[in-house]
Amino acid sequence: MARRAIAAPPMLPGFSVVRPLGSGGFADVFLYEQDLPRRVVAVKVLSADAVTPALLRAFNAEADILARLSTHPSIVTIHLASIAADGRPYFVMEYCPDTLGARAKRSTLPVNDVLDAGVRIGGALESAHRAGLLHRDIKPSNLLVSSLGSPVLADFGIAAALSVSGDTAHAMSVPWSAPEVLQEQTTGTVPSEVWSLAATVYTLLAGRSPFESERRELNSRDQITQRVIAAKYVPTGRADVPARLEQALATAMSKNPERRYPTAHALAEELRWVQYELGVPPTTLEVAATEWARAGGTIDLADDRHRGEVVTVVNPDSRSAARERARMAAAEVDRDGLVIRDRRRSRTILPALLGAGIAVVVLVGAAVILRTVGFL
Repeated sequence: MARRAIAAPPMLPGFSVVRPLGSGGFADVFLYEQDLPRRVVAVKVLSADAVTPALLRAFNAEADILARLSTHPSIVTIHLASIAADGRPYFVMEYCPDTLGARAKRSTLPVNDVLDAGVRIGGALESAHRAGLLHRDIKPSNLLVSSLGSPVLADFGIAAALSVSGDTAHAMSVPWSAPEVLQEQTTGTVPSEVWSLAATVYTLLAGRSPFESERRELNSRDQITQRVIAAKYVPTGRADVPARLEQALATAMSKNPERRYPTAHALAEELRWVQYELGVPPTTLEVAATEWARAGGTIDLADDRHRGEVVTVVNPDSRSAARERARMAAAEVDRDGLVIRDRRRSRTILPALLGAGIAVVVLVGAAVILRTVGFL
């Protein structure tokens, strides 16, 4: 299927277009410069022909989820979400100039850099789970590298609530999806996310996905799918990868979900133990407390409304609107709609002017009398 051409960037107040960054199936990403405060940002714009209820639900959910979770240092930060003048929804987020997936393709990543990323993303994923949310698309290309060089988790566009049952949307990236997801036994669970995180860590170490063959002709979608379902773990092949790390990845990618680490937190802690045994300082595992993660209430993942500045959901019968209607009803208006005289004001201003005039007359008369009798 031909790749969709990137659309023209929308004109956004307060932002100037710099250049395109990339294009996906349903959205384009552009680099913009924000005028105030001055900074470069990435703007994700939903394509015009993709503004369907289903895509709006995903778009709104991603914006709301990022707003809830992006205070975590390892989740990409969102600044703004709205609708452009041409009707395309968009959101503005921090600009990350690279991805860990692209770095792994360019050159072999040091083991400790991969461990550090695994711990950080494990903390981000655990925080999402404690907020009652699943990511459902963990893979190397969704691990961005911030301007400070730290990995951050992005692209919550197909996220789902842990409490939702009956979701029939099977969104998957085959090389990093768990066997039960590929077999459509589930659309996502905490154990399937543990699998995907481990498969991503494996890819960053090996430069290829866990079940990808070195022979390119054996790497069709169906062939990789069958190898993932069989789940026969093959070591990374790197001499500098310790046995404990290989075992951690094998455990996290067990075919039976019950044999995997029960949480992303548990997998991240195991990666920290590998760091300790390698003699490097373990990465701080930052996880949001459950009370904090749920403090904002429930995110409505079924919200498919057009939301933003152009299309408002503010009640038109607000108190300010009611006051304006009352003012216009009390005013005399000419043919051009200009207020000639406000009857309410005239009733209050006229007595005031009469009172002021009487006071002036009294003061002048008193002055004349005082001058006559010689006091002035």
